[in-house]
Formats: sequence, structure tokens, C-alpha cells
Amino acid sequence: MKRLFWLLLLLPAIAAAKVPDEEDILARTMDSSSPYYYTGLMMRYNAGDETLTDDDYHYLYYGYAYQDDYKPLNSNPDLDKLLLLASGLDPDNPDRETLEAIISVGGDALKRDPFSPKILNLMSYAYGALGNPREERAYANRMNGVIRTILASGDGFTQKTPRHVLMFDHALDVLTVEGLSYGKARIISRTVEFVPLTAPYTVEGKKRRGFYFDFGRVYWNKPEGYTYKRDRTWQFNNLKPRTYK
Repeated sequence: MKRLFWLLLLLPAIAAAKVPDEEDILARTMDSSSPYYYTGLMMRYNAGDETLTDDDYHYLYYGYAYQDDYKPLNSNPDLDKLLLLASGLDPDNPDRETLEAIISVGGDALKRDPFSPKILNLMSYAYGALGNPREERAYANRMNGVIRTILASGDGFTQKTPRHVLMFDHALDVLTVEGLSYGKARIISRTVEFVPLTAPYTVEGKKRRGFYFDFGRVYWNKPEGYTYKRDRTWQFNNLKPRTYK
């Protein structure tokens, strides 16, 4: 059976977390002479540049929080359309018209959330199913880079070592990539939430009952009196790791 979606090969244990340093990120991404100048990085990202390093992805992902286009509390109607298209797709016999619609709508959805693992994953699948390995690989590489960046930002085991994300959905996507099922998130502090697992996760002999995520960036520019309502989440459906050689 042809799988509908693919995942990255997960990282080995991370020796030291690369916690986002806001002063460093802002300085490097705003400096036109820096190799991490944001305009240049985003051009390479959108072009599918395979030479982007994990450091590049670190500044790309967290640097996006300082861009005018970063509006995490806005709705993304194109994402809703995309998920509706995907839900009606037959993974054993995907029809070309739906695949082409996924690519069109997915491109629009990425304008509001260019680092969404689920959108990037769907784009990769659609291009692959249409026989375009170049774009299939490019979108898979983007998704892999984003997931690695989030995993490297903290182990998520404690409130003081959370994983840092730009969107609520990114946290759930990461857990799905790891093959973990989760329950309803609980607010721990002004910037951290705890996402419980439906079954304990054993790491180095210790049972972990959930993961902490830093959502602080989402609220940096929250409108006065704004109340965020979470959209319903959507799973990746038993993805298996895929690597490209």
C-alpha cells in the first residue's frame, strides 16, 4: 500500500539544546552582511536550496518571528481547504486533479505558514505522486529542516527546557512525527504549555508523560482582548521515516 505521507529520519539524541537567543537571531537576520540575513535565507529556502544547514534553518525558523508576515493568530482558510482535499484522497489511487489542487491550495497555505510541517509534507507527497521527484525532495527537505530545528531547541522534558515553536500546530506535528499520541494541552505559564501523552514515553529508562512547548512568540503581538480558539488538529496517519540519497 502506498503511504499517503512521509516523515524525516529522526535526529539522534541531542547533546546540547540550541535554545533560541533572541538578540542573536534579531542581529544576524537583520544584518545584510550576515550569512543569516533573512531575505537571503528565505530566497534560498523558497528555491529549495539543498545546501541549507541546520544553523540556516535555526535562523530561518526563529527569525520568521520578526518578519511582518508572521501573524500566528490569524486564521489560515487555505489550510482548512488543504486538509479537506487530503481527507478525500485515496492514497492507493490518488487522482491527478486532487493532487494538483493540493499543490495549488498548499502553496497559498504556505504564504501564511511557510514552516508548517503538515503543509510541507502534503506538498511533498503530491509532487511525488505526480512524478516530480525534484519538488518532492525539496519539500521533504524543508519539512525535515523545520522538525530538526524544533527538536534541537530543547528536550521538552521540563518547563525550563521546552521545545520552541512559532505555531501551536507545529508542536503537535512534531509529536506526530515522533509517533506519539497526545491529549489536550495545559497552560503552565505565560509562555509554556504542557502537552500530555495518551501513553507514557520511555526515554533512557525514564517515563515521560508529556512534553513542554514554548509558545511565547505566538503572543508577542496579541491584539488587545484577543482570545485564541484552537482549530481542530489533524494527524499525519502513521507515517514512516523516509530518507533521500
